[in-house]
Amino acid sequence: MDFFKGQETLTAVEWILRSVVGFGFLLVAAKLMGQRSISQLRFLDFIIALTLGNIIAHPLSDEQLGLTGSMITTVSLVILYIAAIWFSLKIPLLKRFFDPPAITLIQNGKLNYPNLSKAKLPIEFLYAELRKSNVEDMTKVAFAAWEPGGTLSVFVQSDYQPVTPKDLKLAVQPFNLTKPIITDGHMEHELLREIGKDRAWLESEIRPLDLKDVILATVDSKLTVQVHAVRESY
Repeated sequence: MDFFKGQETLTAVEWILRSVVGFGFLLVAAKLMGQRSISQLRFLDFIIALTLGNIIAHPLSDEQLGLTGSMITTVSLVILYIAAIWFSLKIPLLKRFFDPPAITLIQNGKLNYPNLSKAKLPIEFLYAELRKSNVEDMTKVAFAAWEPGGTLSVFVQSDYQPVTPKDLKLAVQPFNLTKPIITDGHMEHELLREIGKDRAWLESEIRPLDLKDVILATVDSKLTVQVHAVRESY
């Protein structure tokens, strides 16, 4: 375990072991922090990601630095991060600090320029974000806001929204959700339990194919199994 400590030189194996331990440790730390920290970086998430990256990066590139201190510091920061999230849920003032409310940029087709300056966004960037939402004219926007996660939420005026079958009073089929039930020859046991079926049922649905030969198969809400890809032998 000498690779944990700072040394004059490290062998190639010790560098590899240090990388494996550092990588595994970061995986555990990210898991403890939850999906929020990796889905989109908000203020607190950005701070913790930047800090953790610097703490772990140094001992992974400098043999004179040990891993122990970095790991202790990382654990402390993870605990502080979780505590900050918990307190922000209990204390409104902290919640507004860590997760400020969305900033309204467009209301009823009119630009709120003071809020645009508050969000520190140039007009060109705003138009680029509108184009991503397939909106070419600001006057068509009923409401647009800059979210804390760094995304623009856009809602167009009712007159410019697509016509739906409900508007035309048309009969439609119920929503039918499709999920992968076989991936690369392995069946999804949790999904089978969810739909109340077993392996024998699934094998009967994909005959004459064998389970191991199916690359992708899906099942929908009506329990219809479809095979989308098989190995080349078939």
